[in-house]
Amino acid sequence: MATGSATVRFTSDTLLFEAPNWSPDGKSLIINGDGRLFRLPVDADSAGGGLEEIDLGDIAEINNDHVLSPDGSTAYVSSDDGHIYAVDLGGTGSAPAGAEPAAAPAGTAPRRVTNDNGPNFKHYLHGVSPDGTTLSYIGLEVSGGQVRTNVYVVPAAGGPDDQLTDDEFPDDGAEFSPDGQWIYFNSERGSTVPGHAQLFRMPAPGNTTAGGKPEQLTHDERVNWFPHPSPDGTQIAYVSFPPGTVGHPADVPVVVRLLEKDGTIRDLAYVFGGQGTMNVPSWSPDGTKIAIVAYPPASTIRQS
Repeated sequence: MATGSATVRFTSDTLLFEAPNWSPDGKSLIINGDGRLFRLPVDADSAGGGLEEIDLGDIAEINNDHVLSPDGSTAYVSSDDGHIYAVDLGGTGSAPAGAEPAAAPAGTAPRRVTNDNGPNFKHYLHGVSPDGTTLSYIGLEVSGGQVRTNVYVVPAAGGPDDQLTDDEFPDDGAEFSPDGQWIYFNSERGSTVPGHAQLFRMPAPGNTTAGGKPEQLTHDERVNWFPHPSPDGTQIAYVSFPPGTVGHPADVPVVVRLLEKDGTIRDLAYVFGGQGTMNVPSWSPDGTKIAIVAYPPASTIRQS
């Protein structure tokens, strides 16, 4: 993050990798690939050593929305069947230093977290609270030919949903701040035309000190998606699409940017990617690096 220089850790011409996030101990990346989930040691070489598939049991193919519990024991994934599942990582040493993963018994089957909100409702996971008790997700509902997306939270152990927004504005990428007081997301609520998403934050449940309305954080001509707060909460990494981009498509030139606490913006990397580049929390635990995906890698990652 200090220099913007990129190191290639893995390349593949057979797997479509998307959305890397970092294990709490800083040793592994958890990555989606072709509807499956993989673990990759951070110090793996780009020739392909060390890639290990994670057993998802009988879960349908997953999309690129996955997060890890704070203790590293569980991966939460969004399945193509529209639900969010908890997957035991088997005590693989992913917990931060001084903490042991609370591994489930061997052979534990994945557990569905989300509720049945009807056949036209899908859950897209993006965040987990710092205490591990709550998941933040985007609920997508199709009704009368219209698509609505709103921000929700649900207990990680299962329980009733709590809908935090209820409007027609497209929302995505709902993620907790490191102190659990805020939910960061991208939305088109600041625009009068499609294709102009900006970054916002709103108080998380229990935060009564800041009012309840979303606060806009970026105000520029580019289309900004997937805000990821740094571990110390002072910076926001995000993916910036070209002006006028509708949604978050793949295979477009994007900029990985950093929003500083004082409101200044710094370009970190220019990447051919977009969808899949950095959909999920991807900071290293010490806040010195982020993990991204580029298509194709290496030659398309540059600093300016």
